[in-house]
Amino acid sequence: MKTPLIGITMDSEDGSPSAYSKFDWYALRENYAGAVAHAGGLPLPLPHEPELANQYLDLIDGLVVTGGAFDVSPAMYGESDVHDTVITKDKRTRFEWAMVQGALERDMPILGICGGQQLLHVVLGGKLVQHIPDLYKDCLPHEQPNPRDEAGHTVTVKTGTLLHNIVGEDELSVNSAHHQAVLDEPAGVVINATAPDTVLEGIEVPDKKFCLGVQWHPEFHICEGDKKIFAAFIEASRS
Repeated sequence: MKTPLIGITMDSEDGSPSAYSKFDWYALRENYAGAVAHAGGLPLPLPHEPELANQYLDLIDGLVVTGGAFDVSPAMYGESDVHDTVITKDKRTRFEWAMVQGALERDMPILGICGGQQLLHVVLGGKLVQHIPDLYKDCLPHEQPNPRDEAGHTVTVKTGTLLHNIVGEDELSVNSAHHQAVLDEPAGVVINATAPDTVLEGIEVPDKKFCLGVQWHPEFHICEGDKKIFAAFIEASRS
């Protein structure tokens, strides 16, 4: 059985005397790679070189777009106003945009996680809520106060969706580490999960082989459904 090569986008940080390096550096949490390996894939971290996107795509069989403590520039979804909480990492976003766009054109399996789901949504023509509490007045603490390896809230999974077919459940317990969220449901995109406060928590594209985004972090394996998401993504990447 083929072991699919899975590209995983990394985070990047500026160097400082107190950091890992005095020079700019990449970062990837171990459990992103571990979740891919556990599900039967071969993880390959991807440095942020936008001009090499097509060469990376020629190599890999599936793409994981990870999260991070930053945001997609609102200009990318047509917003001129920028909330004062917004932080961008422009080179990372340019690279991830090129990778997602190329993967969509090739119908390569894509799994977008947290901020990776938000980027995927924008590439697909969608918009984001720049700061959840501004739109959802009685919202849950989506930047959960408890540790990220614990559940923060539940999500309702929409029946008939790819996500529901994968997890086989109407509700999942998930972790939560975000202040932005998907705002709309553009043509071709289906919302597949919703939090109890109605914040949108998952997207998918039915016309694609496997194009799934979730607002939580399934690499932590909070519930069995998280493991099933990675297993289904790896299986789709085998062919």
